[in-house]
Formats: sequence, C-alpha cells, structure tokens
Amino acid sequence: MKLKNIFVAGLALITLAACGSATPTKEGSKTTEAPKKVVVGVNGTKHEQWDYLQKELKEKENIELEIKEFEDYVTPNTAVEDGSVDLNAFQTIIYLEKFNKEKGTHVKPIAYTVIAPMGVYSKKLSALSELKDGDKVAIPNDTSNNSRALRLLHAAGVIKLDDVKNTLVTKDNIVENPKNIDIIELPAGQTYRALDEVAISVINSGYAVEAGLDPKTEAKFLEEVTDSSQPYYNVIAVKEGRENEEIFKTIIKYYQTKETAKIIEESTKGASIPVWEKATLK
Repeated sequence: MKLKNIFVAGLALITLAACGSATPTKEGSKTTEAPKKVVVGVNGTKHEQWDYLQKELKEKENIELEIKEFEDYVTPNTAVEDGSVDLNAFQTIIYLEKFNKEKGTHVKPIAYTVIAPMGVYSKKLSALSELKDGDKVAIPNDTSNNSRALRLLHAAGVIKLDDVKNTLVTKDNIVENPKNIDIIELPAGQTYRALDEVAISVINSGYAVEAGLDPKTEAKFLEEVTDSSQPYYNVIAVKEGRENEEIFKTIIKYYQTKETAKIIEESTKGASIPVWEKATLK
C-alpha cells in the first residue's frame, strides 16, 4: 500500500512538472515569453531611427530587432531573398522594381519611409558654374540611381536630356553637353570616395550623410522634392509572400510615428524627409 502511494505521488509530481514546462515563467505578476526576433537590413552605420525602434519594440511588443548593416545596395536585397534577413529599409521604390526585374528576386515593398534628395558635391568647386571643359563627373552606375543622377545634372544645367520625365534615361539620352564633361559611372557607395579625383560627384543622401556631409548646406545642387518624386520614396521591403505577417505590420506602426520622424529629421539634419503621410503603398 505504501509503495502504491509513493508511485501515485511521484506520478503527480511528474505531471505538474510537465505542465509547468509548457507555460511561460512569471516575474511577479508579469508573464515573460521568449522575444520574437526580426532581422532588419540597413545601409551604412547611421540608423538612429532603427536604434530607437529596437528599444521601443523590445519594451512594448517583446520584439527583438537585430540590425544588420550593409555597405552596398545589392546584398540587403539578396539577404531578404535568401531569408538571412527578414526585412530591409534602404532603397527607393524604383530601385527595388528594377532590381527585382534584373536579378529575378521577389522582394516586395510594404511601407514608405523617407525621401532622401540626391545632391551634387565638390571639393574643388564652390559652384557648378566653375566647371571647366572636360571635367570629370562621378555618378552612380546602377540603373535607377544612374538615371536619377543624370536628371539631377539636367536640372542643374550641366547637361540636357531629350526627355527629363523619363525615369530610366542613360548617357545616350544626353543631347547637350556644353562643358564636354566626362561622366564616370561608379557603384553608388564609391561616389563620395571619388570626390578627391573628380570635379563634382552626384551622391545619394545616405552615403553623403555617412561620409559626414550635410546635404542641405554642402551640396552644390540638391534634388527638389515635388509631387513627381514618388519613384524615389524609400521603402521597407520583405520577401514576397510575407507581406501580411502581423509582426511586420507592428514594426511599420511603430516606424510611421511623429517620434520616428523627429529622430530622422535630427539625425540627418533634415536631409531625409518622412513621406508616409504623403502616400500609401497599395
């Protein structure tokens, strides 16, 4: 009889232990669960808005945001494609569309973030009017940023294009080049490094800020933001098929706030402009 009682008591303890392992632990009255991890890919080392969101999401939503830095405009997308990164935030909508088409990837935009006006910079000239015959000019070489840079040079009066509304122009679309400038096409991340070698360089705002430049005060010519600038709105993107996951919707909700907008304004010195209230992705 005693042996039977011992067996029953032991069985009860095992059952209680098993039930306890299936429930979250508690600290006081607060239930603690393993955080939900999300890896976000960004370009460069300056990402103050994501640093802020990292703290907010962990504290309020138990989401652990891991920020992965990239130095180029290619691997953040291939990382989303292969699943090593859950989402990324670094590129314009037009760049992403061209990237998917050219690389056969399936990266889908799910929310707008900012527009970062492209600028023309120089260490040698105080104004674009000082350009001399045959001067070298560096611009990005990827399809969308290349076209954007050429359109900016057109707006600045350096060259003339046959159709400035075309968002995919190339050097073949130049119809006037009065200073016979020599256009050198480089990876976007190298355009600011070329400043010592060229007369002017057309640099994406993110790389300019990363290099310590202030687009609003140091650009010799800065891209104007108008109603037609939407192709250059930056986006948060995920792999196609994951766009409706609730965890991404939560991240977007926390990103698209006045607090985040203020951080973006301060950290970029106004070089990046929040656009999520101007348009919604469909």
